[in-house]
Amino acid sequence: MKKDLLLEILVQELPYKFIPSAISQLEIAFEKLFKENALAYKKINVYATPRRLAVLVDELAVCQETVSKNVKGPIISVAKNEAGEYTPAAIGFAKKNGVDVSMLYEKDNYIWVNIETKGKTVAEILKENIQNLILKLQGSHFMRWQYNTEKFSRPIENVVALLDDEVVELEILGKKSTNKTLGHRYSKNLELTIKNPKSYIETLRTGNVIVNQEERRDLIIKLTKECAEKNNLVIKFDNTGDLLEEITYITEYPVPVICEFNEKYLQIPDIVTTTVMISHQRYFPLWNKDGKLSNKFITIANYVGDEFENIKAGNQRVVVARLDDGIFFFEEDTKTKLIDKIDNLKGMTFQKGLGTLYDKTQRIIKLSDKIADKLNIKDKTDILRCAELSKCDLSTKLVFEFTELQGFIGEDYALFDKEKPEVAKGICEHYFPLNANSELPESIIGQVVSIADKIDTVCALFISTQGDKKKKRPTGSNDPLGARRAVIGIIRIILENNLNINLEEIIKTSLDMLSKEFNTSMEDCLLEDIKDFFNSRITFMFEKEISSNVFNSIKSFNSLENLSGYITKAKILNKYQNDENFSIIKENASRVFKILKDNKFEDITEALFSTNEEKELYKAITMHNASPDNLEEYIISLNALIKPIINFFDNVLVMDKDEKIKNNRIALLNKLRNKFNVVCEFDKL
Repeated sequence: MKKDLLLEILVQELPYKFIPSAISQLEIAFEKLFKENALAYKKINVYATPRRLAVLVDELAVCQETVSKNVKGPIISVAKNEAGEYTPAAIGFAKKNGVDVSMLYEKDNYIWVNIETKGKTVAEILKENIQNLILKLQGSHFMRWQYNTEKFSRPIENVVALLDDEVVELEILGKKSTNKTLGHRYSKNLELTIKNPKSYIETLRTGNVIVNQEERRDLIIKLTKECAEKNNLVIKFDNTGDLLEEITYITEYPVPVICEFNEKYLQIPDIVTTTVMISHQRYFPLWNKDGKLSNKFITIANYVGDEFENIKAGNQRVVVARLDDGIFFFEEDTKTKLIDKIDNLKGMTFQKGLGTLYDKTQRIIKLSDKIADKLNIKDKTDILRCAELSKCDLSTKLVFEFTELQGFIGEDYALFDKEKPEVAKGICEHYFPLNANSELPESIIGQVVSIADKIDTVCALFISTQGDKKKKRPTGSNDPLGARRAVIGIIRIILENNLNINLEEIIKTSLDMLSKEFNTSMEDCLLEDIKDFFNSRITFMFEKEISSNVFNSIKSFNSLENLSGYITKAKILNKYQNDENFSIIKENASRVFKILKDNKFEDITEALFSTNEEKELYKAITMHNASPDNLEEYIISLNALIKPIINFFDNVLVMDKDEKIKNNRIALLNKLRNKFNVVCEFDKL
């Protein structure tokens, strides 16, 4: 027999960032609960609003199956005495399994018992597990509420638990389950009775709650688009970051309200205006059909009713106050040119013990110059100008107020100062990518300065944490100076733009500048530590498409010398891992590696060859002249060596009693190993 299950936890408003995580955690937790208790079900749906977490399970088995099993006991000679009576051993066995001795039977010279375990009902299982399951949810800022000793994100106000139309008697943090819940705070239909799980979504709708987050999200998109079109305007969801998700999770009944501000505020950079609206006020900016920012915006009200004037007036008053600040800061900042602000960086610390942002700027200039040389860029004027201006906007009032606009403000102010557009764009782009998957610098100026900035940051972190590595260097939960993000950015910029840069040389230059500038000696292992850090990020970035064994097998290759070539090699090896011919090559190569270990004899004397197999192998190795520049062709060419290798191992004893012959054969295999080493260390693959 199967029934539908509904569990709803009604709470005070949850933090929006916790809700998507809670949805995922609940789905995983219920799947695990049902699997561990052998309860079949058709589907689990998890819904959430700022005030409720709901789990709906379709066609859930109402009871575990009764399990019958035969349990083996003591051997007959131990279980019965000479008179054929059960001994204490048999009686203890029966007692242990909760049966009378009359239920014991004999089979294969042992005593046995058949035990039937009656399955628990789903109600019993839920009663035993639900509170613990809910309280295991993880999130930030969990607290104890009222008299409860357990922590949760927000106080729980009500619990609904239904199996079809029957209430499942549960209790979570003192709240006993019922079939009643509450609608939207402003709904006329506030108190709701849930007849059964299938009616849950529609019943909540009568109380002005759209509980399905996907439906709520789609409704926000639809209503805001309609609202924009009515005013001959355009909404761009791609330009609003996580705002759509945030609005989805802070509303139960979303209603768009169009507002406006004075057009005079459009004189400040658009990025300031949109940041105020999106990041600070949760508004959707609107654009004119010609692509210019409009003075109108949409706010989403979590509201039931038709009186919007107060909502409109309140939001307009708040945004105008923020935009007034923006105009003031903009006017103050533009009294001097961007380049004139560079001296202000002398009073701004980059990192304790590593000087100021002015010092960092000078290092970025030098590194950008070196990178440009390595890329054979003849005219470096714009790159060096971009590097010089790259951090100047950090001393502006607008960036001080809106720190997330660093780079964007630099671009706007550079354009205001009549700097070249490509230089201005580079100032913005040198911060890219802003996260692991976001956009990269498009221009070569932005790419060069971005790499220079990020390498300086990583090297500064490592040189400043010598002797204190565990405390200050990046760990699973700690990323000082955003070093992991910086390395991922460097790797992505190089690979996706196919830049031919020897990163190790740039890192050495950076470390040398830092050590001389701040009179710091470098540990011998510092460069290797940084290389290992880069390699760990490479492995992480490609973990879904390249096996970790592949990366282990090519560790001896310098990944930073030619990053693009290194990843190409890894991808080719990963592709060939399951190839039948390659497996034969790998098997025989590993055999060679295993025999040789650390033997380094390399001088071959042909006169010492005493078997045809030695001669044939030597001939095959000598004739093998494939170029490693094309790795796939090189791997295929190794097939020609397989037969001579197999014949050699089948017929030749490498460790001959004659020392000269033995060393000559080892030298032959070393020559063969060199052929394999071009591909990888096969014994680690």
